[in-house]
Amino acid sequence: MRALMAIAAALLATSAHAAVVSTSPAGFHIENRVKVVASPDQVWTALGQVGSWWSSDHTYSGSASNMTMPLQVGACFCEALAGGGVEHGRVIAVWPEQHLLRMQAALGPLQDKGVSAVLTFQVKPADGGSEIVETYNVGGATPQVIQMAPAVDRVLAEQLGGLKAYIDPHMP
Repeated sequence: MRALMAIAAALLATSAHAAVVSTSPAGFHIENRVKVVASPDQVWTALGQVGSWWSSDHTYSGSASNMTMPLQVGACFCEALAGGGVEHGRVIAVWPEQHLLRMQAALGPLQDKGVSAVLTFQVKPADGGSEIVETYNVGGATPQVIQMAPAVDRVLAEQLGGLKAYIDPHMP
């Protein structure tokens, strides 16, 4: 319920990072980018500390500190709940030399929609730091799910902004 309320709130918010690249009757593709002053290796390390940068507003427990995501193939992007838990995604690709992390992850309200979704973080060197490219591809969608693409984009842009704030706490 908390996740659905967060998506609803995101529908009302505006985002400078909105980037629904495409939609079709079969799904949608989102891409967001952000630059940070950290090296790709520093960003890579931060990615694995998801409980420090993911927004608590977009968790089931209300606390991002309950989230983990080891940077290894097959690892669970999971959230601990009292007496249980939620698998938000499963890590399917880890290329530290390429600074690429990919997971199967039908996030939040997409989890029970029967869609296939892949979330990728690619970190590239950029002017005195790094650029983080976040892509999200959702397939097998219904018209109801496709209408959610702008809200999903805002939520993902918020997470990327959280990662940036965690890495560059004193940068705008």
